[in-house]
Amino acid sequence: MIEIVSKQPISLIGKLGEGVSSQSLDWIAPLWEEANRNFSAIRSIAKVDAEGNLVGIWGAMSDVNGNFERWGERGRYLAGCEVNDYALPPSGWTKWTLPAFKYAVSKCSRESYQDTLHTMLTDDLPKNHHQVVGAIQEFYHPKDNDGELYLYFPIERI
Repeated sequence: MIEIVSKQPISLIGKLGEGVSSQSLDWIAPLWEEANRNFSAIRSIAKVDAEGNLVGIWGAMSDVNGNFERWGERGRYLAGCEVNDYALPPSGWTKWTLPAFKYAVSKCSRESYQDTLHTMLTDDLPKNHHQVVGAIQEFYHPKDNDGELYLYFPIERI
């Protein structure tokens, strides 16, 4: 099921990496390990809801020029946590602000990630007259502990 949502700019602080797109599994996993291992360094600036729960964990992607375009042969990835706009990153951490977009959102699991990505890009988005206009983002809801995530396909800059 696809949901269309509009998101204003989202500020994130996380661990940044860059590498060859076809080898992304090799260089992204260590970013998550480092971010998770050192999360206490950003816990106090992480954005939380009224109950004190984290608002969101993001696997944010951008082209190597930092324009939030889709990856070419190389890409950048930020394993990060949503923060307030005014938050400053501690030493060794990077802050990104994702631009405002309208997104087509699809839920998947780690196991179905590649199939969901392929289906969205080749079937669902074209069938609904949408095209991807930027880098696809990964959203991990903190309450989903069973490996589920949401792929955010930007379909319009707002």
